[in-house]
Amino acid sequence: MQGRDARFDGRVVVGVLTTGIYCRPSCPARTPRRSSVRFLPSAAAAQAAGLRACKRCLPDGAPGRPADGRSDVAGRALQLIADGVVDRDGVPGLAGRLGYSRRQLERTLLAELGAGPLALARAQRAATARTLVETTGLPLADVAFAAGFGSVRQFSATFRDVYATTPGEVRARAGTGPGERPPGAGAAALDLRLPYRPPLWPDSLFGHLAATAVPGVEEWRDGAYRRTLRLPHGTGVVALRPLPTAIGCRLVLTDLRDLAPAVARCRALLDLDADPVAVDAVLGEDEALAPWVAKAPGRRLPRTVDAEELAVRAVLGQQVSTAAARTHAARLVAAVGEPVDDPEGGLTRLWPRAEAIASVDPTVLALPRARRASVLALARALADGTVELDPSADPALVRRTLLALPGIGPWTADVVALRALGDPDAFLPTDLGVVLAARALGLGEGRALVERAQRWSPYRAYAVQHLWAVGDHAVNHLPTKDVP
Repeated sequence: MQGRDARFDGRVVVGVLTTGIYCRPSCPARTPRRSSVRFLPSAAAAQAAGLRACKRCLPDGAPGRPADGRSDVAGRALQLIADGVVDRDGVPGLAGRLGYSRRQLERTLLAELGAGPLALARAQRAATARTLVETTGLPLADVAFAAGFGSVRQFSATFRDVYATTPGEVRARAGTGPGERPPGAGAAALDLRLPYRPPLWPDSLFGHLAATAVPGVEEWRDGAYRRTLRLPHGTGVVALRPLPTAIGCRLVLTDLRDLAPAVARCRALLDLDADPVAVDAVLGEDEALAPWVAKAPGRRLPRTVDAEELAVRAVLGQQVSTAAARTHAARLVAAVGEPVDDPEGGLTRLWPRAEAIASVDPTVLALPRARRASVLALARALADGTVELDPSADPALVRRTLLALPGIGPWTADVVALRALGDPDAFLPTDLGVVLAARALGLGEGRALVERAQRWSPYRAYAVQHLWAVGDHAVNHLPTKDVP
């Protein structure tokens, strides 16, 4: 805190007992006495202790969450809370998804994060509401329901408790203009900025998404990655573009209650809550990777907004080129993807549900017989719950169940771990791009490469991004023109 170290923003908050305010470690305000300070693991813990958010550093809006990158119950619970599970199903629903009793879950989260699930969900709702109040012209009643509150009265009371001011006063200071509603019944367009911990290397992140975009579901247009979203209460279309200090995010939602889940999925897609300084410090200690880390600091994992979609696409992409994988996926989307309305044109379909893929006419899948069987077997396993890929899933169990399916080997399971589950230590020793890069850098192959990769733990997934950059491929570059 004395060094104003921004690397710890989002990982810990600083409660100042004499003022009743909590701050980021990097807050520019005068450093208080040590005896007046209490360090807390989350904004929710600070709010539960009766502290109010600092109006200068806005600590509840810091990128990163205290359990990011963890696959334990606390990390999985935070992901589900960010996706709005508590707002939709309550704490019993959250506990059931995780396989815990409500008491066990509350005890675990209190020990790890200093706050229970209700407090964590309340803190998220408050932060979402403040962002909407400051940056949009939505009516305050719409803001309340979009942020996940059950009533306008609850919204107003929570806002006063957390920020010691009213939503109207915040909006007046921000000078927010009138909101925008595009064509479509009930549709709402919102322009947001998604913060991240710098640095961020956008080329490979957006380049990968653009190069693998499935026509109808995704596109790169006018310097932005656009795609359709299937959300808990409706559908949406998002456009994400890299900006100097944030990610520009334009969301068009059919139901405002889906705002928090949509933002959470976009943050996961771009790996915005990663700690690039910690990652680069570990990888930069390897003399072979150090030049690549210095050349492109802040590489992120291109992930997904839908884990089931990613798993099916991984099987479709086995042993074929990126272009061929896009073609196979586009054929499947055209056959059973649900139509969606894109007010700005260009996107036409949602990625199909697992049930629809499982019952698709096999002739739609112009694949070798064995791989066609693998796609259908995976779709059936996703549809009947044999394979569960939501944030509550146990990564070790996911790997075992995937490997038990026909035609799914370690490469596919590791791709799912890396991109669908966001495992920062997933590694792809048999991936062709990784093998060629390792050979070029003299890192060895097979067992020798796996042993060398132990140096990169717990960030081997990020090492994969640097190894992919050794080759000259479209996934490593921002597109210079629209990708259809």
